[in-house]
Amino acid sequence: MVSGSSGATVGQQVVVLTADGAQPYQVVGVTAPVDFEHAVFFSDTEAARISPRVEAVVALGPVDAVRSAVSGSTVEVLTGGDRHKADVSEDRDREALDNTVTLLPITASVAGSTAIFVVASTFAFAVVQRRREVALLRTVGATPKQVRRMVLAEAVLVGTLASAAGCVLGLFGAQLLARWLISLGLSPSWFGVTPSLAPAVLLPVAAAFLTGVLVALLGAVAASWRAGQVRPIEALRDAAVDRPMTSGRWLLGVGGLAAGVGMVAYVGFAAPEMTLVPNKYVPTLLVPIGAFALLAPVLVGPLTRLIMAPFGGAKGAGAMVVRESALTARRRTAATAVPVLLTVGLAISLLGATDTINEARDSGLRNQVTADYVLAPDGSPGINRAAVERVAAVPGVHVVAPVLTTLYTMDEDRLQENDGYAVEPAALSRTLDLPVLEGSLDDLGDSGIVVAKSWGYELGQPVEVFMADGSTVSLRVAAIYEALRGQDIGYVTQKYAVTGAYARNGLARRAYVSVDEGTDRDAALAAMRTAVAGLGAKVVTTEEMVATEAAVARQLTAVRQRSVAVIVVVFCFIAIVNTLLMATADRRRDLAVLRLAGATPRQVVALFAAESLLVAGIGVVLALMASALNLAGLWIALSGLFGATPVVVPLGIVAGITAVAALLAVLGAVLPTSASLRAHAVALATARE
Repeated sequence: MVSGSSGATVGQQVVVLTADGAQPYQVVGVTAPVDFEHAVFFSDTEAARISPRVEAVVALGPVDAVRSAVSGSTVEVLTGGDRHKADVSEDRDREALDNTVTLLPITASVAGSTAIFVVASTFAFAVVQRRREVALLRTVGATPKQVRRMVLAEAVLVGTLASAAGCVLGLFGAQLLARWLISLGLSPSWFGVTPSLAPAVLLPVAAAFLTGVLVALLGAVAASWRAGQVRPIEALRDAAVDRPMTSGRWLLGVGGLAAGVGMVAYVGFAAPEMTLVPNKYVPTLLVPIGAFALLAPVLVGPLTRLIMAPFGGAKGAGAMVVRESALTARRRTAATAVPVLLTVGLAISLLGATDTINEARDSGLRNQVTADYVLAPDGSPGINRAAVERVAAVPGVHVVAPVLTTLYTMDEDRLQENDGYAVEPAALSRTLDLPVLEGSLDDLGDSGIVVAKSWGYELGQPVEVFMADGSTVSLRVAAIYEALRGQDIGYVTQKYAVTGAYARNGLARRAYVSVDEGTDRDAALAAMRTAVAGLGAKVVTTEEMVATEAAVARQLTAVRQRSVAVIVVVFCFIAIVNTLLMATADRRRDLAVLRLAGATPRQVVALFAAESLLVAGIGVVLALMASALNLAGLWIALSGLFGATPVVVPLGIVAGITAVAALLAVLGAVLPTSASLRAHAVALATARE
């Protein structure tokens, strides 16, 4: 009996691929199609022969009687809506949901950290702009404590209003985000967000609201302290003295840079596997970027001179005005460069880390497989025994087809589940280059096992192994090899291949093929391809296998990291426009001075645009410095894990993000400047009338 989605009809002969090979069966019935599976039904006897693994049992009767019958065991009784947990789609949905649960906290942490930097920089810049106003308050008797309270109260007020608006927008934006994650394949198709008064919705919204207020408050703490230090006499000055760095910022900046270097060294030399765990690694990328953001006012001077050096011989005073404007207002220049630094720095670090890790994984897999060819699935879940036997029958060809099984071992008082491969010992070392630390693969026999170092066993130690078919065997550790997280597989002999049908589907994930010296490789390849025709397998080169498997792994990793990058970059783009608009709107006096000096409106706009490009250039250089530190640590870590690894940065995407950031910086300066010029022209015309 088959599902109606197969298109088969009663009485028709269909071919079903099993662990033994392709088998013909006659359709005796057709079930209504469902969206969560495409099932094929057999008699009890045939199902037990093809797939002895039992994952769920349908029980008919009173639920209390069923629960009583299985009490004391590890069996779970599912009723009502929970019955979907027994569907074959449950594992896929759980994996997709795990991807979502993994991605969103990373995005929130990166976006939250970026928000704190931007808010802190914005409030600090706002205090500088309002220095004379604060000094007037001090003149009329306001104490430093009252000034600090004022700044913090403003932060709370703004944070409250903005958080409330953000929560409302977020409820609807979350639905768009959910649909986007589904389209990317990161979330199951049923995943969604529905606005309601349920605790599952209200609690996250309340947490987001409080987080928004807290971010605004934290971002304003340093600025409020600085505002409290303003002296009353500063109200009488014509110009505020630009103090780009306070002692607190020096301390945080230098400490952050030291922490960033220390973090890079720790990841590179002491904990390289951290680079393969996004939840742990991505937050470390923020440390160097944050340090350079704090030290930006110090670096503005050298970078301004460096970038403007090629324009030293330019005619006219334009280059000089742009350079001196940036140098005399380093706090403003740094505040407007920080959003660009965050945007480009996070783009390079996140996207560069993604592509570099993918390249390192490909290199590691390529170096591990020493076989001449690989037998890979072709529209099937694995390699069946018939395909392996037919390829092995080709003269001059040797095949090793590790069958995936499950090996259970005791970890103190807990049962530890481990992946295992049942292989032919003689062919294992000929087709795979495992980094053996102790022992030898040649010592693997029916009473032995090869384990990863992370399993914690010693060479020669007896290990009690519980097999997936219910049997228990005592195996001696024949060899110990080095393996990464998720690749720490135990190797046993083909004697235990039968247990694979109880653990998984009894199929080999892939088979490795070696060809004897002197064998006509072209003839052998043609014979192998003919042998596996119609058996759901294909013969490919090692490079083709790496490319195929890398495509699957790359998709998930790339989607995760680039989703984070997209969300954060959009946020940073908003910050760029906000900061530039605020900075430019406050420069009416500079605009008036330029006009009085004889500059035409077009020249004024050009000068402000050139200065915004300079600011963007400073931000990009700072981003390159921070990203170089991040990628250096990543390169050291991956070289230790996989061998020599090139650093790969998607230059096209990064260049596009940089260009958009620069364009937004220019628009953020040009638009308010043009508006001010038009307003000035209207006011002047009105006065003449």
